[in-house]
Amino acid sequence: MITITDKAKEKIDHLMQDSEMSSDYFLRVSVKGGGCSGLSYNLDFDNEEQKGDQFFEDRGIKIALDMKSFLYLAGTELDFTDGLNGKGFNFVNPNASRTCGCGESFSV
Repeated sequence: MITITDKAKEKIDHLMQDSEMSSDYFLRVSVKGGGCSGLSYNLDFDNEEQKGDQFFEDRGIKIALDMKSFLYLAGTELDFTDGLNGKGFNFVNPNASRTCGCGESFSV
């Protein structure tokens, strides 16, 4: 399961409202090969269920993960920062043994 901080929920809600997305949209979180540490995070909105999707809900946000991504992301927290040292979504992944400096890729 992925959990979402209050700041991440506020930003997700804001993005969905600005894009006028209907309530059938959900957050799709996945892991792809690439990045300087070997695996990179992918975050997007979707409204089509894929075969093998695992669904979770936290703070009213519906989240979809494919099974491979679920194995890498179980227990991860999604946060959002807007400070001077960086702006954007951050993954706090307890499964990552190494992350890159920008936080967009990791290895296990």
